[in-house]
Amino acid sequence: MPWMVETYDKFDCAELRNRIRPAHLDYLEAHKGILLACGAKIDDEGKTASGGLYLLDLETREDAQSFIEQDPFYQEGLFARVFVTRWRKAYLNGFNTLNED
Repeated sequence: MPWMVETYDKFDCAELRNRIRPAHLDYLEAHKGILLACGAKIDDEGKTASGGLYLLDLETREDAQSFIEQDPFYQEGLFARVFVTRWRKAYLNGFNTLNED
């Protein structure tokens, strides 16, 4: 079942984000089997990130919460807020998924 995790960085933490980013990317690579999609929320110029969005294929809220709590970004204190929400997949990559078995 899909879960959406939305994160918001603490103010003025670009240096922290950049320093931790390689470990964060390694973490994502190690868990790519559960990632439906993920990426940073960035400014209009495409330069500064302010948080992220993760779409996860996990069974429970607890699993999704555990996933984000193991992310190096979380463990190093980058996030000001984290929201975990169940997500209903309707369209993905331009395809209607509501009628999937």
